Amino acid sequence: MHTEFENYLASQTDLPADTVRQISGMATLRRLHKNEVLLNAGEICRHKIFIVHGLLRTYHIKPDGNEHILHFSPENTWTLDVESYDMQIPSLINIEAVERSTVLLWTKPDFDKLLKDVPELKRFSERLISRAIYHNRNRILTILSGTPEERYADFVNAYPDYLARLPLRMIAAYLGMSLKTLTRIRHAQLLREAGIMDK
Repeated sequence: MHTEFENYLASQTDLPADTVRQISGMATLRRLHKNEVLLNAGEICRHKIFIVHGLLRTYHIKPDGNEHILHFSPENTWTLDVESYDMQIPSLINIEAVERSTVLLWTKPDFDKLLKDVPELKRFSERLISRAIYHNRNRILTILSGTPEERYADFVNAYPDYLARLPLRMIAAYLGMSLKTLTRIRHAQLLREAGIMDK
């Protein structure tokens, strides 16, 4: 049905093939253009989202127009607005395709039924939530205590392939710094690398 997702789920869980196909069969496939919005602030998040191909970003727009990017979601990851989805209240965030993307969507009633009927899927979902909490805690600590240089170095180490996929303004919005600061840090790094290569 959705081969890439089925391969992903089979590699991450011990679910039997027929159960994997059942979970896959309840999803709706959607293709997104670059910059297409999947969730607007003010709407209710009604779907659990799995990224088959591409890259999504979750972000908040401040009243002054500045963006804060909360996270990026590449292929083989999940995303949603947890609070809006769980409580069925208007979202404070936006979810948008950074590049052309393919996603699978499960409605909340359908996914809730799957969690009830498939205990192993529920355990897998809980592991994903724990991982996300751990990642978010580490990111908050880095943002609060790290220098701009440390934040950038941490980003490059954690997501080396993102540099080629994201515009600098989005990386700056994710790291909580101005584009000018990020450009200065990258320029200094390139000079250091050139100096090392010259030796």
